[in-house]
Amino acid sequence: MYNRKRAIEILTRHLETEYLVRHSYAVEAVMRKLGKKFDPEREDLWAVTGLLHDLDADLVDYRANPELHGPKTVEILKEEGFGDEVMYHAIMAHNKSTKTPIKSPLDRAIYAADPITGFINAITLVYPDKKIEKVKVKSITKRMYETRFAAGADREAMWSIEELDMDFRDFAELSLKAMKEISGVLGL
Repeated sequence: MYNRKRAIEILTRHLETEYLVRHSYAVEAVMRKLGKKFDPEREDLWAVTGLLHDLDADLVDYRANPELHGPKTVEILKEEGFGDEVMYHAIMAHNKSTKTPIKSPLDRAIYAADPITGFINAITLVYPDKKIEKVKVKSITKRMYETRFAAGADREAMWSIEELDMDFRDFAELSLKAMKEISGVLGL
């Protein structure tokens, strides 16, 4: 049901903007590690949910209609005959504007994983060589308190990982490791 190859086919058919595709792979990597930690029997569900969570990003004007980001992805996935209600709910819950309540660890994880990948990317880009291998967990935790850095990053969402009884520092470490493992795909 959560076939990664098919998910990638769907992703590439509906999402063309390169940085959004890279972001999708980053969220997939983080979600796979979170799935392995919190729900090992459904690790593939967690990973594919991360991969497809922004499937509608090229189709929906988020600034004008943020509430459509998520529902459009679910519509596409249903048309493709891919996923299930658990996946759909998590995709909806990752965007506060849909007013979909966070009910499960999967929902909470995608809500937190989505912004941390962009945050780590922003930190990487301030390094002279722009290589993620140089980024340290301490840089991530320190920058969380520098609200002018990556001001648009949803810090509340990232901190919310602690509702899963995971320390933020551990989450930052897990996320950084996941992204380092696919640095070539991310261009970092």
